[in-house]
Amino acid sequence: MWNGLVNGVKSIINLLYGFTDTLGVPSYALAIIILTVLLKLALYPLTVKQMTSMKGMQEIQPKVQALQKKYKNDKEKLNKAVMELYQEYNVNPIAGCLPMIVQMPILIALFTALRDFDFVHAAHASFFWIDSLSNPDPYYILPVLVGVATFFQSKLTTPQGGANQQNMALMLYFMPIFIGWISMKFPAGLGLYWVVFNTLGVVQQLIINKKPLAKKGEVSGK
Repeated sequence: MWNGLVNGVKSIINLLYGFTDTLGVPSYALAIIILTVLLKLALYPLTVKQMTSMKGMQEIQPKVQALQKKYKNDKEKLNKAVMELYQEYNVNPIAGCLPMIVQMPILIALFTALRDFDFVHAAHASFFWIDSLSNPDPYYILPVLVGVATFFQSKLTTPQGGANQQNMALMLYFMPIFIGWISMKFPAGLGLYWVVFNTLGVVQQLIINKKPLAKKGEVSGK
């Protein structure tokens, strides 16, 4: 099953490479970018739920803090009140994990596929300063961009205030650095995928953040 997924990713990249060839711009990098956009579109329903929920978590944070003060000596009532608040604003804290859970096998499969990819035309596997998308970025430009894009996406979804603010702030800065660091050893093609995917995520989150948060049963924007 796993080999089937990896081979499927290879086949899709080759298919999209063939598409770029018909356009007169044969490029495996462009094929990976197209693959990223298609995957982003496929994950759109899940991503919208995730981003709307994360935006809701940010906006109701003052209400959560008020409940924490009100029921600071009664954990059971606090948990019940917070859950009712989540339901009122149709917020699901777990929703933020769903797109990553779905994307993770694809990320690993793409990493495995690119590590020993049999390019039809090796000359078309380059990307500006990178000789081959199967090799790590020699100048670490993509890993830096991966970290920056991850930071901005996390920044847009991190609730402000609350008892766990220090932990969230630590994760806000630690995760982009960690992801950028590990991507230094990854195939550049995976770094390219990650940069494009997260950049699209930032744009999407900015659009969603402009919409007002609706309570359960209400239509957002009205």
